[in-house]
Amino acid sequence: MVGRAPVATREQLDQAVAAAERAFATWSKEPEARRKQACLDIVGVLQAHAGELSRLLTMEQGKPLKGMGSEFELGACMAWAGAQASFELPVKVLEDTPQSRVEIHRRPLGVEGSITPWNWPLMIAIWHVVPAIRTGNTVVIKPSPYTPLGTLRMVELINEVLPPGVLNAVTGPDELGQWMTEHPGIKKIVFTGSCATGKKVMASAAGNLKRLTLELGGNDAAIVLPGADVAAMAPKIFGGAFINSGQTCAAIKRLYVHDSLYEPMCQALAGIAQATPVGNGLDESSMMGPLQNRMQFDKVNALVEDAKAHGARILCGGSPTGGQGNFYPLTVVADVTDGTRLVDEEQFGPVLPVIRYSDLDEVIARANASEFGLSGSVWSTDLTVAAAVAARLECGTVWVNKHAAIAPNVPMGGVKSSGMGVEFGEEGLAEYTDIQVISIDKT
Repeated sequence: MVGRAPVATREQLDQAVAAAERAFATWSKEPEARRKQACLDIVGVLQAHAGELSRLLTMEQGKPLKGMGSEFELGACMAWAGAQASFELPVKVLEDTPQSRVEIHRRPLGVEGSITPWNWPLMIAIWHVVPAIRTGNTVVIKPSPYTPLGTLRMVELINEVLPPGVLNAVTGPDELGQWMTEHPGIKKIVFTGSCATGKKVMASAAGNLKRLTLELGGNDAAIVLPGADVAAMAPKIFGGAFINSGQTCAAIKRLYVHDSLYEPMCQALAGIAQATPVGNGLDESSMMGPLQNRMQFDKVNALVEDAKAHGARILCGGSPTGGQGNFYPLTVVADVTDGTRLVDEEQFGPVLPVIRYSDLDEVIARANASEFGLSGSVWSTDLTVAAAVAARLECGTVWVNKHAAIAPNVPMGGVKSSGMGVEFGEEGLAEYTDIQVISIDKT
């Protein structure tokens, strides 16, 4: 056990919302310069305590300190928080004539409710919290009950540089999230998590027509076109699939490879997987850690066993390693296709199905035949052809020759069942505001 976290009552949630409402009355009126400086002050706090927060994150989430682990996550927290200070939402003038002037202003919404997941708990908390603060809102955040400790400590530290009540935290089980989505004092919910839970959030938020930003599940398809450079691209594909032991919404979840490259790509990926150290995250030699919780471990194991039952070829891994912890080996699965659970469902773990194809139009249709539409990628040495294929994929972001390459200034959001609204950049910042039109008659 790493530690204990409080279980908030409904009364304590009411107190947190009330504190945020009181703070909103003054924080919403602070000048832009003050709110921008708050973003930079948050960066300073995170930087000063990065070592402490990274270690705590590894202990409760499981990811390694090094590589694309906890230290990387804290670096991303600082990058995203700092970027908010550089974005602008200026007054937009639609008309300015001798007779009339029409302006669009952006106004803060009020109290934002943030509900975060267990896979990137601190980074996603920053994605939710800092844009809200930057635009004049106040926040009540609820972390996943699997990973509350790092968020609680981070909120405690950030509150050293914010006025009381601007940022509040409550912790508890899933029912606390439902109380938040139903709460009349919360004007917007930002939720990152599963599609099934996102639908429940949307339904329960209808009571007071809350604004919503939902970043939900993904089953990202990557397509390797004929003539691709296997040696150069396999390490990038591996990284895009296995980042955070596959526990990433925008990771590659299914890889379609043309017949001409199928076996070389399978062998290259299996070789990389077998050479990647998996172990205790506090051991600095570990590059991948365990699955965060037993429920996810059991799901991943069940999907692989189902693939085996349907004739899949396991190139590496494929069975639990035994011993303590939720360690599942890095697994590459060949000779599997659409209609198998491992391909059709989001595995959210260190398992990659590699699927053979021969016809381009058919594989695009297969990639699109999913309820999800978060992101995808195309891999080719011909960038013109790759861009044309990318334009035909039904997802919010498509990368060419890279995957999961997000940036603070580039909007990201899903289509279909992968969510609604966008995060990041000025477009994401605008999601924390309402439009107010001021129309002036000059005559």
